[in-house]
Parts: sequence; structure tokens; C-alpha cells
Amino acid sequence: MTTTLRPTEPLQHGAGGTRSRRYQVCVNSRPVGRIHLDTSPSFGDAVARILDLHIEEPDRRRGRGTVAALAAEEVARGWGCKRIDVSVPAEAEAALRAATALGYVVRNRLMGKALGAHAPELAAGSRGRPLTPTEYDAWLEHGKEAYAQSWISRGVPEAEARAKAERDYATLLPDGPTTEGVLVSVLEHQGTRVGTLWVAEREGMGFVYDVETEKAHRGRGHGRTLMLLAEAQAVASGWTGIRLNVFAGNTPAERLYESLGYRTLTHHFYKDLL
Repeated sequence: MTTTLRPTEPLQHGAGGTRSRRYQVCVNSRPVGRIHLDTSPSFGDAVARILDLHIEEPDRRRGRGTVAALAAEEVARGWGCKRIDVSVPAEAEAALRAATALGYVVRNRLMGKALGAHAPELAAGSRGRPLTPTEYDAWLEHGKEAYAQSWISRGVPEAEARAKAERDYATLLPDGPTTEGVLVSVLEHQGTRVGTLWVAEREGMGFVYDVETEKAHRGRGHGRTLMLLAEAQAVASGWTGIRLNVFAGNTPAERLYESLGYRTLTHHFYKDLL
């Protein structure tokens, strides 16, 4: 049997040169599912994304999705893409197995936790305070550099990673520390600055964009206190839950989040197109 992709719309062109197209997944010309492919608004036109891949129930467990993903890779190569990304919900075990079998590698995970009505208490001697305007510029430059390096260390070309850092920070902090729905804080312990935290509202929940214990104060539990501060701020803001991103291989962070009750919601995979 032959599995093919049949376009259901003309090639769409978006702002910034992105492309998008939806297809039927067909077996011997019989529709059995759908797939949606585009190029990344974050990383540019050299990176494709599988946004949606669905096979109808009667045709599942026959390798249709695997062949459709391979066909999508060929489309992406035809677009000139060098990499393809896909996000898979944690509960989609079959899709996770298929992505791994196809050579996709986990780059990062989305983790989340539901929050109750009561804010957690911080460690004794610790308190959070807003980042001051005089502290903001240094925090911003440090954050952009660290963010870019986190992508560079995972194989993203330097120019692409730095462009993403500039773009993401400009989008998320258009008015700096006074951006609506944004909390940028300093954690102090016994009067000494020991870390920083950036939390913002996203779809009715808190999202931890950046959390960092300063080098001289690591290994003393301040990372846990920073996360408790994030949860306390989320509760005070009326957000029902909190989410964050963690890069694969950051074992200390993964263990910390899991110990605090966070669970994986989505695995974000990538694959280089040779």
C-alpha cells in the first residue's frame, strides 16, 4: 500500500516569510487522516514544524502516522528546511515511541502544576522583591545571552539563536519590567541577593520564563525557594496553575520540579534534515 500526502489548500505565506500547508494523509488515494506542516515563526524558514498529525481510528497501529511523518520531512526538505520540530503530548505514548523511532530527539519539555488557594511559604530568612529599574538592564542582557547560549549548546546555529533571543525578549517584555502581566523579581536571603525570577501570565496561568540562582549562592536550596516564590506570586495573581520549560539534560532542574509536584505535559522534539 502507498501512503501519500494530498494538499487540501494552496501553500500559505505568512508574515516574515513563513509557510504553511495542510494535507490529507491517503493510502492508495483513500483519506485516512490529516497533517499540518509549517515553518517556524521563532527560528525562521529553515525550520519546519509538524503542527498536527491525526490518523483515523480504523487505520491506526498500521504505520500510517510514521509514513506520513516521513513524507512531511520530504516536503520540508523541498522547502529548503534544515530541521523539523514536533511537539507530542506526554500521554500520547504511541506518538512518543514513533518520534523516537524516527530519530527525533527531545530538546525540552513543558511541565506544569495546578495551584490551590493558599500560597506556599518561603524558606526562613528569604523574601522576594521587584527588580529595580537600575537592575533591569544588566538582568536583561544577561538573560538574553544565557537564553541564546541554551539554544546554541543544543545545536541551533549561533545567528539563529541570538536572533530568537532578541525577538522573544522584545515580544515578551515590550515595556520592560512594567509590561502588563509580568513580574520580574529578586530573591533575597538574609538581606543578600541570591537569585532572580521572571513570571508572567499566559492563558490564565503563570509561566516561569526564567529562574536563576546566582553562582555564589548555588547548592543552598535557593532554587526551590525561587520556585515557591513563583507559585506564591501566581496564587496572589489569581492564576490557576503554573508552567515552565526545562531543557533536556538539565537533571538538577528536572529533579527539583518533579520534587515540587510538576509533571510533564508536552515533549518538544527536533530532527536535523540531512
